[in-house]
Amino acid sequence: MTPRAADRARYDRATAHLDAPLAVVDLEAFDANAADLVRRAGGKPVRVASKSVRCRALLERVLAREGFAGIMSFTLDESLWLARAGFEDVLLAYPSADRTGFAELARDPKLAATVTVMVDDVAQLDLIDAARAGGTEEVRVCLELDTALHLLGGRIRLGARRSPLREPAQLAELARSVARRPGFRLVGIMAYEGHVAGVGDAVAGHPLRSRAIRLMQAAARRELVERRAAVVRAVRAVAPDLEFVNGGGTGSVQHTAAEDAVTEIAAGSGLFVPRLFDNYTSFSGRPAALFAQPVVRRPGVGVVTVLGGGYPASGAAGRDRLPVPYLPEGLRYDPQEGPGEVQTPLLGSPADDLRIGDKVWFRHAKAGELCERFESLQLIEGDRITATVPTYRGEGRTFL
Repeated sequence: MTPRAADRARYDRATAHLDAPLAVVDLEAFDANAADLVRRAGGKPVRVASKSVRCRALLERVLAREGFAGIMSFTLDESLWLARAGFEDVLLAYPSADRTGFAELARDPKLAATVTVMVDDVAQLDLIDAARAGGTEEVRVCLELDTALHLLGGRIRLGARRSPLREPAQLAELARSVARRPGFRLVGIMAYEGHVAGVGDAVAGHPLRSRAIRLMQAAARRELVERRAAVVRAVRAVAPDLEFVNGGGTGSVQHTAAEDAVTEIAAGSGLFVPRLFDNYTSFSGRPAALFAQPVVRRPGVGVVTVLGGGYPASGAAGRDRLPVPYLPEGLRYDPQEGPGEVQTPLLGSPADDLRIGDKVWFRHAKAGELCERFESLQLIEGDRITATVPTYRGEGRTFL
């Protein structure tokens, strides 16, 4: 029996009393992945990205481990919710226009001490001030650095379009704006190198493309090491009490942690290890989060149909954004239909061994987005479910 077949047997035994669709997290794999992130961080704390988990029980589990500290959230509403629930040190990774949320933040001492908001433009400070509604609490602020690699004088850009702040002088100027402005305190810098951390460099069946990605990422790391250090020096000259410099992502943990200028690493997808994180030379993890769909039809030889399953991930549309049939091994989509909203035909010889009601296990393309489809996660240890915990959705929270 292959390791994957053994996992299928465990998951089937653990969930035999439950009807699919359902979602599970293998806690042994989850904990092993967490330990690997800490190892790769080399002693620097790992701030867990909540959008890649979206389950409070699992956030609590990973934050209880040595080596993890703080949350990187994805909306202001989520940040305030987590802070009210008792989570400490919540860094909002994206600018917000949530005026109601800023009013609440500015009038609540506990929330203001716990949540740090992201800015990259004076206009965002203006919006926060206009939203205060009389609240006088000091708002903690983090500046975001654009990490994209520019080639040929900027005519080629490799990296996500995030912050407009690229050069040390630009971040220092915004830092001075924050320092001069009553009601704000600059506490951090964030720089997410998604073109390194979020792009696999070992694409199966594409050796030339993989080599090109590795060359690009090596160049990007060299450029960013120098620029990030210069940015930190420039900002610290304005705000010497800066609390943190955040960088990285699951795919670049060890590289970013090696930079003296960086004080903490961000990661989250590496806990669940979705299919987009299969193609890396720098690390390998264990798939920890899966979902099961039930077999509801057997249209013919070598074909079964499962209920639903069409859960595409965000990002540029493509086959890599689709869930992948994982267990039993050897199933594939019908190219004429793909994964559907209501039904999904699957092809391959393993289909002939599946009966009506059997489970087919899938991996999502991304990590936390799986939790937007399910109200709960079944936590598996060995071949037993040891807990059933709500996702954000199961707690009635849909932040985006």
